[in-house]
Amino acid sequence: MKRRTFILSGVALGGLPTTGQAVAEDASPLMVPHIVQMASPAPPPGEVHVVPGPFRLYWTLPKRRAIVYPVRIGRAELYEAGEYYVGAKKEWPSWMPTPGMIAREPERYAKYADSGLPGGPGNPLGARALYLFTKERGDTFLRIHGTDDPSTIGRAVSNGCAGLINAHMIDLYERVPMNARVILHPKPIGGGFSD
Repeated sequence: MKRRTFILSGVALGGLPTTGQAVAEDASPLMVPHIVQMASPAPPPGEVHVVPGPFRLYWTLPKRRAIVYPVRIGRAELYEAGEYYVGAKKEWPSWMPTPGMIAREPERYAKYADSGLPGGPGNPLGARALYLFTKERGDTFLRIHGTDDPSTIGRAVSNGCAGLINAHMIDLYERVPMNARVILHPKPIGGGFSD
């Protein structure tokens, strides 16, 4: 894996870029994960930050560094900015559509309402999943998970979850412990997302 270091601006979000202000940021949505240097003040190490403007996920490291991964996010109103924690981790998780998914797209999801899909290749949650919880709600049904469809990376296409290609998700999964803090940052004002 190539290691690249960039100086980031965006102190409004604790050193994370808000709209892709990284100097010499790789324009390819399928870039390899790489190390970035965050501006001060930086978030503490051991946190996941999803920044929707540039479609990036940051795993924060000591000394104001982070590993950055390209992601897809939830479309339109399905993206739910906020603070979460990792309440469960699963390898090759099974998948069941939520009632909201079935109501929005019955032609696509109703057939899975009773049985869902077992874990494995072709499953919508991919190779690994981090389950996002809050103290108030418990399981929010939001996930950070893998996908075997790289064409979705860099787009707002999901039912609310953040997605990485499976190889990147496996790498992230090994790094992120249970109860890690997760921040889904707000979308930039004015949108600018492809649905």
